[in-house]
Amino acid sequence: MMSVENIQPSAINLRTDRRCAPCGLDNPAPAFSWRLASGSVQTAYQLRVLHGAGQDEARPLWTGAIVPSGDMLDIPYAGPPLDSLTSYAWQVRLWNGDMAGPWSKPASFETGVLDPALWSAAWIGGDIPDRAALYLRGSLDLRRDVVRARACVSALGWYRFFVNGHDLTGSAQVPRWTHSDHILEYQVYDLTAELRSGRNLLAMAVGDGRYRGHSGIADKRQTFGDRLAGFAQVFIEFTDGSVQTFGTGPDWHAGSGRIIRSDPKRGELVDLRLPESDWLSDPRPPERFGPATILTPPTRQMVAEEVERVDAYRSLPATRVWRSPKGKLLVDFGQNLAGVVRMRLSQPEGTRLTLTFSEVVGRDGELDTGYLFGDMARHPPQRDEVISAGRTEWWQPWFTIHGFRFLEVDGTGDYLDPADFEAIVLTTVLDYNGTFECSDDRINQLVRNVRWSMISNFVDTPTDCPTRERSGWTGDIQVFAQTAAYLADIQPYLRRYLRNLALEQHENGAIPPYIPGDVTRHSGAAPRWMRQTVDSAGWGDASVLLPSVLYRHFGDRQVLDRQYDSMRRWVDHLAALARRWPGRGRLFPRRLGGLERYIVDSGFHWGEWLRPGESMPLTYVKHSLRAPASVATAYLAHSSRQLAEIAGTLGHNADAARYAELSANVVRAWHAAFVRRSGARIGHDRQDDYVRALAFDLLPENERPAALHRLVELIEAADCHLGTGFLSTPLLLPVLARFGCPDVAFRLLLQDSDPSWLGQVRRGATTTWESWEGYTSKGDARYSHNHYAFGAVVAWLFEGVAGIGPLEPGYRHIRFAPTIGGGLTHAGAEIVTPYGPASSFWRVDGDMVELAVTVPPGCTGKVVLDRGEQHSVRAGRSTFRWQRPDPDGTSMSAVPVARVT
Repeated sequence: MMSVENIQPSAINLRTDRRCAPCGLDNPAPAFSWRLASGSVQTAYQLRVLHGAGQDEARPLWTGAIVPSGDMLDIPYAGPPLDSLTSYAWQVRLWNGDMAGPWSKPASFETGVLDPALWSAAWIGGDIPDRAALYLRGSLDLRRDVVRARACVSALGWYRFFVNGHDLTGSAQVPRWTHSDHILEYQVYDLTAELRSGRNLLAMAVGDGRYRGHSGIADKRQTFGDRLAGFAQVFIEFTDGSVQTFGTGPDWHAGSGRIIRSDPKRGELVDLRLPESDWLSDPRPPERFGPATILTPPTRQMVAEEVERVDAYRSLPATRVWRSPKGKLLVDFGQNLAGVVRMRLSQPEGTRLTLTFSEVVGRDGELDTGYLFGDMARHPPQRDEVISAGRTEWWQPWFTIHGFRFLEVDGTGDYLDPADFEAIVLTTVLDYNGTFECSDDRINQLVRNVRWSMISNFVDTPTDCPTRERSGWTGDIQVFAQTAAYLADIQPYLRRYLRNLALEQHENGAIPPYIPGDVTRHSGAAPRWMRQTVDSAGWGDASVLLPSVLYRHFGDRQVLDRQYDSMRRWVDHLAALARRWPGRGRLFPRRLGGLERYIVDSGFHWGEWLRPGESMPLTYVKHSLRAPASVATAYLAHSSRQLAEIAGTLGHNADAARYAELSANVVRAWHAAFVRRSGARIGHDRQDDYVRALAFDLLPENERPAALHRLVELIEAADCHLGTGFLSTPLLLPVLARFGCPDVAFRLLLQDSDPSWLGQVRRGATTTWESWEGYTSKGDARYSHNHYAFGAVVAWLFEGVAGIGPLEPGYRHIRFAPTIGGGLTHAGAEIVTPYGPASSFWRVDGDMVELAVTVPPGCTGKVVLDRGEQHSVRAGRSTFRWQRPDPDGTSMSAVPVARVT
């Protein structure tokens, strides 16, 4: 076998701003990343950027110096300024000592509008009924041959964009949700093949979307404005070298069309009897159209999209169609999901079909639409309506999205065939490249359920659920981010979320509980009970903990730098809450002296939300009357420690010292206020009190055994059921395993009576539920059945059971430390790190265990086996075999039995 010293190094999988061939970057200094080909070693690199994306048209723009470094992530462009709306390619060449490799295959990227002065199109609207979609059209005459054309398109609402009758948007729900008072995203389309000599017709349809549609827990409409608008600007280059710009303006026409009502939550009403061709392709505008209205621009900053779109991910056939006891037609798609239904229509003209969506069918055999709200005020159901044109055709709504497994169809008359329905899954099209598999298929189903909840909620913002408020709750994504990082490449997606979080952060550092905030600024304020939630610890801490996850799993140092001010402002705000009204509402009325100013006992905090058996309204009232100070103070200690580490990483040494001191003082105060009997009693003496204390290292080492012992006692007292809510559930099993109780962790994992993870699987769930119970004692569904928060346990399956975790940011150095137990005979996982795939698979055969691990090129690993035995491994595949410890503690040392590089 050839030695790696003799292999020419080469780079593969080139990415720009962590994306493959992105179109529309408005980053003036994009960052370049790559991976090593198998067997390659990198000691130096050199970059070059070319004008043009193809080999034939490419010409040199910039060649960087040879840099002696093994770095291959986020190397910033350092050449001449890039031009707007221009195609570029880049390459990298590597060295292994004195041996130079070849230039890599080029990777393309295309810039967006880097100079705001280039914007010349107008925002336009029209006089249409209040809830109707807005239809726009304009024409462009071309007399020269086009060599290149791009359109930058956006809207106030969700839109579809057409050129000469061709739908360029498809099922994508764009633009993504932002607070349009701050920024609005635009999309770039390649029109080169769409434009023709002569007359070209450009058209848009705009629905309410997140801009004007119903939103949030208050279910308010017109969150950001009351008037739909469209924007399109086309940049054209001709073969003779000339350029032309064309866009929305006073010569466009506006009117209404088939979509009579559109709402992202409540659904669409569509009349298919109205013509479509007159709007898309007829030479003259329809009579119902009039001149477009020029509107005031909604924002001064338009930004390019920086993550893949929400689009059709896959389709699912109907698995069953039947009549309910009341004669309603019900359809089951076999999977809870977020999306829309595509339906074949063949009813007589004028037939009105009503489609109602739900995750569950009730005990009475009818579709249940009231289960979501428990004791809260109910919202209208998710419902689409379509009026048939009297012809056979396939139809799906454009500007809505539903959370459902079941569909009720009213107005069909005769029985319909299952082949007449398919569910279109809508989600951000991420690379779901993390896999876990073991010998217990119940656990495998749990992982599938969690992945489906992630798919359902990773839409235009990471939502809590696809059914009720559909908001980007900070606490939910904070607890789930580690799991999401194992299941998919979430780095660009969460970077965008954090950008929006910083934009909506209050001047005092407080953070809305959901991003974007639907605290309506154009149609009245949010309810007072929601306005007070901007202080919540564990939720606002997403500003610190999410960047930490991106750095840990993806090596993203840039996000630490970009979000640093936001992190600092949040921690300072939480510390200020501690200094406000010292002693007010504190759990234990002790005299703490100067330490009182480190106890967070003011402001509203969601706390350990939804412990088993807890009611949402009652928990809210309880936390409004008395802040859960133990929880909030623990998060101040944890986040300030995390921030100190981040400050040190970024070279902010004074801040690092300041926040480390703050964390130490908060830990002292927390311990003085909430710990008794040397760690044997903490806070309210519930499972989560001990989980937080151990997970956040809030106890001195000598008190940890007592806290662990009490945690196990509480678990045993609950007949080995968990008692944690949103915040501590992700920490529970890792804490038990870390401190020497993996057997208890496995017993909790494998528990299948409520409350438990596998209890949901036993009941036939295909996604994870919002509450542990999911159903009342009478068997009625309760709350959302598609929440990912409690699915955060999957991170432990990857990092604990399979044993894959980063020892250095981005997995440059990997820890393989599997946890073998629970009666499992095999388990394993594979993830795709920024450097390439890594995997860990183990199998038990009698008293022997075999472990196979894979390390990506350019990385190293440390294998930690039973009783702490360690082995260093290089890139490639390594296999170990050893005898499990006997009850007396003796075991055979692991023997490396194979190595494949």
